[in-house]
Amino acid sequence: MFTFVEIKKTMVEYNSFKEHKLLERYITNAHIEPLNNQHKNIIEIQKVGLSVERKVINSYVFGTGKKRILVWSQMHGNESTTTKALFDFFNRLHHDDEVVSRLLSECTFCVIPILNPDGAEKYTRVNANNVDLNRDAQQLSQPESKVLLSTYKTFKPDYCFNLHGQRTIFSAGYSANSSVLSFLSPAQDEQRSVTQTRKVAMEVVVAINNALKGVLLDQISRYDDGFNINCVGDSFQTMNTPTILFEAGHFPGDYKREKTRFFIYKALMTSFICIANGENKGDGYQSYFNLPENQKLFFDIIIRNITNSDGELVDLAIQYEETLKGEELLFLPKVAKVGSLEEYFGHKEIDGDQNSILINNTDKTPDLLTIINKISINGVDFADKIAVS
Repeated sequence: MFTFVEIKKTMVEYNSFKEHKLLERYITNAHIEPLNNQHKNIIEIQKVGLSVERKVINSYVFGTGKKRILVWSQMHGNESTTTKALFDFFNRLHHDDEVVSRLLSECTFCVIPILNPDGAEKYTRVNANNVDLNRDAQQLSQPESKVLLSTYKTFKPDYCFNLHGQRTIFSAGYSANSSVLSFLSPAQDEQRSVTQTRKVAMEVVVAINNALKGVLLDQISRYDDGFNINCVGDSFQTMNTPTILFEAGHFPGDYKREKTRFFIYKALMTSFICIANGENKGDGYQSYFNLPENQKLFFDIIIRNITNSDGELVDLAIQYEETLKGEELLFLPKVAKVGSLEEYFGHKEIDGDQNSILINNTDKTPDLLTIINKISINGVDFADKIAVS
């Protein structure tokens, strides 16, 4: 288990190979392609297919070991934190030390950094045909889905890593702790049987949790394992390939997901080293079930104890809508819920002190999803307090 001192030291080292050309949340082919040349001596970059809009989908293949690991990111185009962490990992491979040597000699990696380049460019979850690729595993209606399955069949992985990002709404269980990292060993059947394949994947998650729980105190969770054969992870798990879903979540105040990026990098390294060392046989899976399940208990902001136009004391929740303008990602505050919100938490909480509130120059209870252009409490402008810093 890493201590805070060890993590601080690791972060200093990490900054020496962090890919500083990939920052913020908007990451596309245009951002990663210029980086390819710096990795050509250790990574074979192969075109494996085209998207709906004929954008190139590349795989990055490296290593010579018998343990074969397939990784893909940005299946959902607006989930880019894991892609940034992958390029940090690529940079780490240039540091020729015992860890890198072991990874490359024991494992062979096939990584697809951006599976959904059309969605990445538009900053959408879905692809250009408005299809969620993570619900297309059986129908295979989209070219990107076919690319992934073809790569799976050709590469014949021993492990699959399905990398995603999750919204700020998730808590680690029924708690006031944001879920910074979330994982899942998907089910293989409707009964959610704990098969040997699932146990092996679970044990990788256990290794990650054991490494990071000392610094992410009660901020690591797991997804519900309801079976859906249309999901890629469930589908590959049914083919008896241990598959691990990664979800990059919200570290307090980190809307650019740079701190989460570091923890995703550490989680990837921990899991790859675990596999390289042959430490996971599925025997130590039990504590996977001690991880709390994700719950939807957070809003970005809650303004508590405000007086509405009927003279009632209520709470008002605000959620940011991520909107792409040109190549700039905006966080637009929208009204998400009004009422008694005692069971919810805000990443930022403001006490309205029983004062009246004006939203967009009116004291009428705003409709849900109203974009907040102006906000004041008792005549004091609060716009700066609800903006992403």
